[in-house]
Amino acid sequence: MVIDLKNNIEILAPCGSYESVEAAVRQGADAVYIGALQFSARAYASNFDESDLKKTIEYCHLHKTAVHMAVNTLVSDEELLQALGVVKKAYELGADAFIVQDLGLAYHIKRICPQAVLHASTQMGVHTPQAARLLYSMGFDRVVLAREMSKDEIEAVVRSCDVETEVFVHGALCMCMSGQCYLSAMLGGRSGNRGRCAQPCRLPFSVVGGTGHDLSLKDNCIIDKISELAEMGVTSAKIEGRMKRPEYVAAAVAACKKAKSTGNADKSDLDRLRAVFSRSGFTDGYYNGKLGKEMFGTRSKEDVVSATNKVLSELRMMYKDEIQSRLVDMKLTLRENVPTELTAVCGDISVTVKGEVPQTARTVALSEEKAAAQLSKTGGTAFRVQSVSINIGDNLTVPISQLNAMRREVLDKLERQITTAEKKITNPTNIFPVLPHRREGKLKYRAHFRNCDIPDIFQKCEMVYVPLFSSVEGIDSLIEDGFTVAVEIPRAIFGLEEKVAEALEKVRQVGVLDVYCGNIGTVALAKKLGFTVHGGFALNIFNTSAVNFYEELGLCDTELSCELTANQINAMGGSMERGFVGYGHLPLMITRNCPNKNGKGCSDCKGKSVITDRRGKTFTLMCSSGCTELLNGNALVLSDKQGAFKGADFMSFRFTYESKEECENIFKDYLNRKKPTGEYTGGLYFRGVE
Repeated sequence: MVIDLKNNIEILAPCGSYESVEAAVRQGADAVYIGALQFSARAYASNFDESDLKKTIEYCHLHKTAVHMAVNTLVSDEELLQALGVVKKAYELGADAFIVQDLGLAYHIKRICPQAVLHASTQMGVHTPQAARLLYSMGFDRVVLAREMSKDEIEAVVRSCDVETEVFVHGALCMCMSGQCYLSAMLGGRSGNRGRCAQPCRLPFSVVGGTGHDLSLKDNCIIDKISELAEMGVTSAKIEGRMKRPEYVAAAVAACKKAKSTGNADKSDLDRLRAVFSRSGFTDGYYNGKLGKEMFGTRSKEDVVSATNKVLSELRMMYKDEIQSRLVDMKLTLRENVPTELTAVCGDISVTVKGEVPQTARTVALSEEKAAAQLSKTGGTAFRVQSVSINIGDNLTVPISQLNAMRREVLDKLERQITTAEKKITNPTNIFPVLPHRREGKLKYRAHFRNCDIPDIFQKCEMVYVPLFSSVEGIDSLIEDGFTVAVEIPRAIFGLEEKVAEALEKVRQVGVLDVYCGNIGTVALAKKLGFTVHGGFALNIFNTSAVNFYEELGLCDTELSCELTANQINAMGGSMERGFVGYGHLPLMITRNCPNKNGKGCSDCKGKSVITDRRGKTFTLMCSSGCTELLNGNALVLSDKQGAFKGADFMSFRFTYESKEECENIFKDYLNRKKPTGEYTGGLYFRGVE
């Protein structure tokens, strides 16, 4: 279904159940987004089996509402054909767009469904113009922007190219940038990138002087900015909440529709929405660039009890009745000795049905008024009769029951024609079998550092990475000492593209031509400037097709997802060299609003502090380039497990707050394959994720 969105921002509603679909459509949503039973980033929503999906698409299309299907999880090689089967079936049933995170999956969707509309999920972390341009050039029709973006940053992306943009205007805010959270996976094996986040961030985590819930943000609400977003050219105003109740969907859509039509958010609508669900109220901090304590909030007892039966009952009443969104013209013809004929016209679709031959009236002939009244009784359907043309011969009649039956039949046929979709499918070929990749020679080492003070022993590494914004003098000194140096661009560069480009040009002048990138946007920027690009673990490369895709895109090599097992890495195919993170306090979150802002603030933390969970376990917080990383308290140590990774070409060390001496000793342990002692983790490589 194609909706004309020129100067008319789309209201996009979340639906985790069919009742939510009805609530959204009957409140006037322009589009809904749903998930299948598998491969959806909200696996714990009710979601839709094939029967529900068919019913949903037909109902939505009948009411001129588009259906976007979320297939936005990472997909393993073993799951790829199954995921494509889900897409294929949804496409055949008429799904209007697919929301995708995994670029390997996206590649094959375009192969089997050439006309499919692709939306880049917010799980891709799109927050820069370069990311939007690259995805647009790759065939994506829309990008779902990161929730953390400010008004100016959103506008910069909108102006960058013709790709459609989708902005979250209401709903939950994760503390971490979407697609970059590994906290749930590391703590309990339930991966947010696989749709199974356990939301540990909503549990107690404490910084000094904090509230005890210092990883929990209020819900985002910029409904009052919908007109402003429309003016800047944003395509879609998206509501978060596929796991929330239908009453919430109805309240949110109603508030957004009114804001769209009037230019302002209605206070009563927002109060009702807050009553249905909030976490200590709402925040617009990211959009307005006002980060800080005011953005933090939890689900309190007051928030829970505010959703009274009265409020919920009122909301249910708002969507209990079918809406009549299709206008129909009827034409009834009764002629002597000819079957009765009824034609219904809706837009450019015309349907005709025939009934019995009219009878000669014994007493009173069928009047035009009576016939028109019966044919206009379309309550409970999506149709409203706007005109009736009656042509009745002299002294003729038909039973009222026949008129009613013909009305029902013609509307049923009309509905089927409106909702019938014909989509061209190409059967997937040449996806499998995958021939496992095997390295030649010994496992190579690479190492990431926070500064340029690197022990000489790391000259044994084929490459060392230092932060992009390191001093040029320090980088030059490392090169003179014999190190092969590359620079690492921060994963999140909100509003920093120009500064990153300037910094890249400076390091080029001292001979650095290699760049490490952990975001699709930084990949695009580094490629544009002519650097050799090395992919990072945060690209979430989870299958062979994604490896091949990034190789075609121009990556020299890449780290694979830290959520893969060693066996999955060994079974993965493709020719591009790949590696894994073999040591480090893994970054479990990257957030734009530092948790310390909910405590005593950031004035004296010097870029490093700690946060403590309810069991007393500490995690380090490290800040740079306007964002904060939450690092695992236990280091990943695989010094004695390196032999398990036969399908990897290199291993990466990620040094963060270790001293120079500690870095050297750790490296020696790996050279000697020494068994680790003390507290450490083997990560997910030997236990995997759901």
